[in-house]
Amino acid sequence: MFAVAGLIIPVTSVGIPATMADVEKIEVVVAHSERVTLRVGEVFLKIDSDQTNIDVEVEAIALAPVPTPEILWRKPPVLAIGAVPGTALGRLGEPSPASPAAWAAAGAAIRRLHDAPLPPWPGKKSRDELAADLDTECEWLITSGVLPADLVTRNREIAEAALRPWTPVFTHGDLQITHVFVEDDQVTGIIDWSEASQGDAMYDLASLTLGHEEHLADVAAGYGTGVDLDVIRGWWSLRSLLNSRWLIENGFDPNSPGCEFDVLRSRM
Repeated sequence: MFAVAGLIIPVTSVGIPATMADVEKIEVVVAHSERVTLRVGEVFLKIDSDQTNIDVEVEAIALAPVPTPEILWRKPPVLAIGAVPGTALGRLGEPSPASPAAWAAAGAAIRRLHDAPLPPWPGKKSRDELAADLDTECEWLITSGVLPADLVTRNREIAEAALRPWTPVFTHGDLQITHVFVEDDQVTGIIDWSEASQGDAMYDLASLTLGHEEHLADVAAGYGTGVDLDVIRGWWSLRSLLNSRWLIENGFDPNSPGCEFDVLRSRM
């Protein structure tokens, strides 16, 4: 058995070898106060403090018309899923190893998702709620001295483009570059569906290309019609402004190369 965040998990109950000698290593993929994800061989174990997130992930994977991981079993608070083949499109702050064709394939896969029937649960926040959150986070970034006031103000102006009416589509909701896997210029799997909902299509495209603006044209080519570049740029600023305090308070560094602060600076 092994322990994480106070939880004792027998290895025989999670679909992994009974002896730790059979396991090369246990990799901590992500860990913070809300969620822990471990990799044990070809099995990912997701432990979430909010079981609603796991409910959403399970249902979204069942509904999504794109390659997704196999759900092996669920035993609250743990969800076990299989690894997907291929490699991630890339990482923030690093050049993507994927070809333009692979990025275009990602755009085409996202379009299939957005064209699918809506999931039965709504989006998490309205435009008014997002605007209120944005005001709060911008004030904190300025008053705390984390970022210069002119940088925050300029990105707040750019973010306005995202705060417009949109027609809801089936969105992934957390489509980071590390969540899309490709092989031979084809999408082999999209992972981490706990934020899926009815949402803004441009938010997914912005999340995927955050910090990798050089591949936006490739994604747009694969996605097809309806891409609004100004709105995508607005979401880059909006997402970066909204997420920075959470990242800092949970031990992550938005000032790392290519990450949120670099995205905000690039808008100047």
